[in-house]
Amino acid sequence: MGRSVMLSNGEMLVGLNEHGLVHDFYYPYVGLENLTTARSVHHMVGVWVDGHFSWVDDGSWQIEVDFEQDALVSKIVAERADLGVRLRFEDCIDSQYTALLRHITVENLVDRQREIRLFMHQVFQISNDGRADTVLYVPKGNYLFDYKGRCALLISARDQHDQPFDQFSVGNYGIEGKEGTYRDAEDGELSGNLVEHGSVDSVLRCCLTIDARSEGTVNYWIIASYSQYDAEAIHNKLIEQGIERRITATRTWWHQWLATAKPSIDSVFEKYQPIFKKSLLVIKAHIDKRGGTIASCDSSIYNYGRDYYSYVWPRDGGLTMLTLIELGYTAEPKRFFDFCADTIHPGGYMMHKYQPDRAIGSTWHPLMHQHHPELAIQEDETAVVIYAFAAYMDKHNDIDFLRKHYDHLIKPAANFMSGFIDEQTSLPHASYDLWEERFATHTYTAAITRAALKKAARLAEQMEDYQSAEQWKAAGQHIQDGLKLLFNPHLQAYRKSVLLLADGNLEFNDTVDISSVYGVAMFDESRLDSEAVKQAVKVTESRLLDSSPAGGVIRYEHDGYFLAHHQYLGNPWLICTLWLAQYYAKTAQLDKAWRLVDWAVERCGPSGMLAEQVDPVDGHHVGVSPLVWSHAELVNTLLMLAKKD
Repeated sequence: MGRSVMLSNGEMLVGLNEHGLVHDFYYPYVGLENLTTARSVHHMVGVWVDGHFSWVDDGSWQIEVDFEQDALVSKIVAERADLGVRLRFEDCIDSQYTALLRHITVENLVDRQREIRLFMHQVFQISNDGRADTVLYVPKGNYLFDYKGRCALLISARDQHDQPFDQFSVGNYGIEGKEGTYRDAEDGELSGNLVEHGSVDSVLRCCLTIDARSEGTVNYWIIASYSQYDAEAIHNKLIEQGIERRITATRTWWHQWLATAKPSIDSVFEKYQPIFKKSLLVIKAHIDKRGGTIASCDSSIYNYGRDYYSYVWPRDGGLTMLTLIELGYTAEPKRFFDFCADTIHPGGYMMHKYQPDRAIGSTWHPLMHQHHPELAIQEDETAVVIYAFAAYMDKHNDIDFLRKHYDHLIKPAANFMSGFIDEQTSLPHASYDLWEERFATHTYTAAITRAALKKAARLAEQMEDYQSAEQWKAAGQHIQDGLKLLFNPHLQAYRKSVLLLADGNLEFNDTVDISSVYGVAMFDESRLDSEAVKQAVKVTESRLLDSSPAGGVIRYEHDGYFLAHHQYLGNPWLICTLWLAQYYAKTAQLDKAWRLVDWAVERCGPSGMLAEQVDPVDGHHVGVSPLVWSHAELVNTLLMLAKKD
């Protein structure tokens, strides 16, 4: 399952699952160290009433998980009718402090006064192997403290009468035959064990006496910091200011952040404005305050994959920045370009992906092909960074920022792209495709590289570097000429790729791939009405659109990535479907565009999350959810359509 809510402040990100429970807990970088215990374990919430105990994820609760359309504040309702209990959660990551705040309303739904006990369980894995963490109760301050080295987690709770939790327990989790301390809660009482180390978890209890048909409240928080003393300082501020006041302040912060996009939001049809705003919130949630834009912080993919999506791909980041730039944001794009300037290879190219702390991420691209050394890169990722930087300049004409990055980002990247061209084909030398699978010269990569060189030449002219401008223009024109090789006149469509073999022969891949025609048309709008693009779109529609009962557009023919139903050509992708909608919008085929937009919106999860892919039979989410790229393309598509209506 994906994540139903992502709460963030750019330094801490918490993912809540379909039960409204903490399942991902990233700190101190968005998307780097996940302090929960990896694959499927999550924090839990339990209720004891009238001698009965129940965890809210035991299958007996009716649960709705959502978040506000104007702020990253959750709206969660969990009800168990037979127990006569309803829980309502308002959760956020504080906009000022690195703290998860949960304001919990406990409703007594029966006609008599009752004692209702609320149990909050937390399980962290701070050390890599989960064997060296410590959790203990701190009486001075009334909190539980979970720590290892420079990671300090302070957990506390108080009721509406400002009384601290009345019971607690700490212990071992998942080792030495012990399931976890959470089991201690199931009789309604906690043993009060004071300290434990190794693989640990903890539980605290708030005991509420609630009148008939009335409610009580519990405020719960987890503070993350580098030391116990820093965490205590935040703890005291939260008690002083009050959790509800802090949630209100955080809600206001999000309203102010969205205000930059208000003119664009208002231009979109009213029915689409909630998902438009939610998509912006999801995007912002995944942007680390130091510039890294994470593809997805949904760690559930780690249950069935070798890796997760919690990396900074220059591709995803650059395309997402194009969205924010169009909306008028400046801080996030500037920090992203700072990130790229700090991480670009001395040779002038972006690597496959990065961690948010600027270290190089994992890769599956080898450094050899056809027995020759090759770069383990996707050249489109270098191109999109320069393309997006130029878009920022077009929007804001920030000459000082251009001066800051011209010599260390723009010029090295453009020099690399202008030199990384095969003379025989006039096309970019082979690299890995944007889907990260195949080594060749891909139509999409050629198209965006040509566009990036053209944009870079304009930046060079602004810097009065006319020699570079001419060099980059000429290289872009060479690629433009070479693109003719990538059109298959018999199929009347753009090829996926061409590979220049060691013996000088060319190996064509004529697979129909949505990215090929999208790259040619959308990165050079002068070609939108060309006969080649029109014919290629027709072929793309016939091969990739609505190829399964679920509808939508697949990436390319015979795409096996996460495909469970092999009678179909591939899983439909949100990105690809929205790309075709964007082409329709640009060419005034508005009915077709709106049909695909509605298809995408209908594939949102209950809280508005967009996944990477959907199942070709029943349309359920496949891959990570949310995927930032999917949300960015939905916003892009709605903006394009708003300009047409």
